[in-house]
Parts: sequence; C-alpha cells; structure tokens
Amino acid sequence: MLAAIERNLRDARVAGISDETRFDAAYKALMQCALVAMLASGYRPAANEPGHHQTMIQSLPLTLGVGNDAWVVLDALRRQRNANDYTGQPITAAAVAECLAQAQALEKALLGHLRTKHPGLLAPQT
Repeated sequence: MLAAIERNLRDARVAGISDETRFDAAYKALMQCALVAMLASGYRPAANEPGHHQTMIQSLPLTLGVGNDAWVVLDALRRQRNANDYTGQPITAAAVAECLAQAQALEKALLGHLRTKHPGLLAPQT
C-alpha cells in the first residue's frame, strides 16, 4: 500500500495531465494514507458503505495525530472531490496544489508514525 501511495503522488506531480486527474491521484494518496493509518491502529473502515471517506478523514486525529487545521482542509478537499465527481464542478490548479501538498504531508506523518509505533509493518531498509 505504501508503494501505491508513492505511485499516486508521483502521478499527481505530472504536469502534462489534467488538473482533474492530478487531483484524483493526490486525493487517492490521501485516502490510502488514511486507510493505512486506520488499519495500523486496528480499525477497519466499512468501505462498502456511504461516508467511508469522511470517516477515514475524521479518524486522522486519532490514528495519526493530525491537527484540527489539517483535518478541516482534508475534509474540504473531500467535498471538492465529491462536487467534481457528482456535479462536474471543475478542479483548479490551486486545488491540485493543495491536495498534493496535503497528501505529501500526510504520507510523511504516516511514515513517521509507522517507524515509531509499528516498525514491523515497514519493509526492512536495504
């Protein structure tokens, strides 16, 4: 899953694709980080029920110690993703940049958390 997060972040950085696709890749990396954090903490989201993205974002203060300021931004990105998916609301370059920055910060927090709290979940360094 960590490799998938990195692949999505790499895709989100590709300037030659649409802002919508870049946003989707960054948002997917966010959700993957939140999922790994939940699983590492012993929780399993109900992915087949509506609202699981919101639940995973809301769990981040408990699973990764994400502050309220970041939580509010992540939830706004979730709402923006929903608006794009369900109404076609366009994604701006600024939204892509924010989503990518948040995803990168969340990945960094996740890796730090895993190193200190769950080192057995990480592949050995070579």
